[in-house]
Amino acid sequence: MIKNIIFDFGDIFINLNKEAPLLEMAKFGFTELTPELDSLFKEYEMGLMGSEEFLHRLQSVFTTASIQQIKAAWNSIILDFPEERLQFIELLRQENKYRLFLLSNTNDLHIEKVIASMGMERFQRFKICFEAFYLSQEIKMRKPNADIFEYVLQKNALVANETFFVDDTKENTDSAAKLGMQCWNLQVGKEDIQEISRHL
Repeated sequence: MIKNIIFDFGDIFINLNKEAPLLEMAKFGFTELTPELDSLFKEYEMGLMGSEEFLHRLQSVFTTASIQQIKAAWNSIILDFPEERLQFIELLRQENKYRLFLLSNTNDLHIEKVIASMGMERFQRFKICFEAFYLSQEIKMRKPNADIFEYVLQKNALVANETFFVDDTKENTDSAAKLGMQCWNLQVGKEDIQEISRHL
């Protein structure tokens, strides 16, 4: 019996354009995700450096771009947060049938952009729906590493097989499933979080 639901954030609630930052950075000479850039992105996502250092390290790679251009390119991934999804999670919270948690790989610049895009009032309406709101840069861990799932389970005394996890990245749901959690790898563009009752 499912008692707890852990939700991803991007492309589950807020829409993303995951290609946009790469296309924008291509204007500055980006051609491929090198191991160095991949490592830099993951370190920033885990809160191992501040936004200023991150932007300056990117600028040292893309020397023709200004800090502002790099920031705009990085944040171009963030799109809209449909009101019906916000109302959906608010209703689920009101029903009080499940313990609700958020677990997101993100970073300070993207969260700043999300708040600017949604507005602080809507962001707070969203955040208050969850018993705990875990962002990778704050807890210094990231999906799909097992430690981040173990942390959430242990911190909240959750039983894995009573916990349902939804994420749009298969690597993440596969990792959670190995720990005994029940998972839904949501197919972006084909499925919507509002259809969760079909999967529970």
